[in-house]
Amino acid sequence: MALPTKRNALRWIMIISSFVIVSLILWNTYTFFQYFKAEERAKMKSWTFAYNEYVENLTTNPENPDDFEVNEVAQYIVLDSTINTPMLLVDKNNDIERFRNIFAPNKYRGEGDFVQRLNDSLDESFVFENKNMLLEKLKRENEPLYIEELNQTLYYGNSPLLKKLKYYPLALLLIILLFGAVVYFFYRSSKNAEQNKLWTGMAKETAHQIGTPLSSLIGWTEILKSEQVNPDYISEIEKDVDRLQTITERFSKIGSVPTLKQEDIVAVTEDTFSYLKARSSKLIDFKSSIPNTEILVNLNAPLYSWTIENLVKNGIDAMKGKGTINLELKQQGKQVIICVSDTGKGIPKSKFNTIFQPGFTTKTRGWGLGLSLVKRIIEEYHNGKIKVLNSELNKGTTFQISLKVLS
Repeated sequence: MALPTKRNALRWIMIISSFVIVSLILWNTYTFFQYFKAEERAKMKSWTFAYNEYVENLTTNPENPDDFEVNEVAQYIVLDSTINTPMLLVDKNNDIERFRNIFAPNKYRGEGDFVQRLNDSLDESFVFENKNMLLEKLKRENEPLYIEELNQTLYYGNSPLLKKLKYYPLALLLIILLFGAVVYFFYRSSKNAEQNKLWTGMAKETAHQIGTPLSSLIGWTEILKSEQVNPDYISEIEKDVDRLQTITERFSKIGSVPTLKQEDIVAVTEDTFSYLKARSSKLIDFKSSIPNTEILVNLNAPLYSWTIENLVKNGIDAMKGKGTINLELKQQGKQVIICVSDTGKGIPKSKFNTIFQPGFTTKTRGWGLGLSLVKRIIEEYHNGKIKVLNSELNKGTTFQISLKVLS
């Protein structure tokens, strides 16, 4: 027990460590976002100082605006800067003084410097017509900056880079969710693998344990023959002994790839069906439609017989021990079709695929392994197909198996 416990502890340590690492990445991203936002605010404050100086220099020489000396840094920041942060500058009456990089539907508004853009009637009309909406939008993104010297207020939004960056934590959150899903499915599959190993070991051990009393039964059968016991009794005992040997062989092959041999599926199906009929309640009416001609397929007879037995017993359980079981076998082209029908309670259409999943059962004491084993035997070992052909509630169900015929 120590090894599985250590393995589980290591698995949980890895899972928790992974979540801690991703959480730290998310936290660092959030911190970086806030730092970048503070940097942009500092940049916009610098813009207000530069703009104030620009206006002061402009007002010193209003008659000759092209000749006035402007501080080169201020001129670059205000007029020639490539700052792409959307902004609106308004006076004390909320009338627009300047604007820059404002988004409009299907277009990017505000390329170039102020003077060129203010002469653009389309941009100007858009901004002035949607002034209140733009101011509210920018105010939601950042706290406005007040330029005391000019009695003006600067509303500014997030730059395109910052807008892209704010989605980065969402992308990381999606990654952590996907990572969690992968970890969950990995853990679930590894747990299922451990359970499968346990079931395989139990099956092989069961086969081994059955072998000892089975050998004794074979010996007692030989003794009964020498005692002149009714041959009919001995014949039935031998059938049951053969059945136990078949069951032992089935359990011993769980977990290993079975060997397929060329077999007459008609004979194997008829033998299995006849055996089940002889040992079932007289309240069950067994009907069959099996051809007399030989049909050869690659088959593992014990496992295929197990499949028919599971389907028949499931049908008997669905009918609560009273009804009709019908088995039909026919060849269609290169396929042999086997249909097993019952007159039981039926299966809802939404459960047609679910019933083949391990653990699914409608029985009070069922393990939910019968149909999952049937599916594995037919589809994985024999490369065939099994499905619920049709089913009606309170009328019955038909299962269909299809296998490839040897040419």
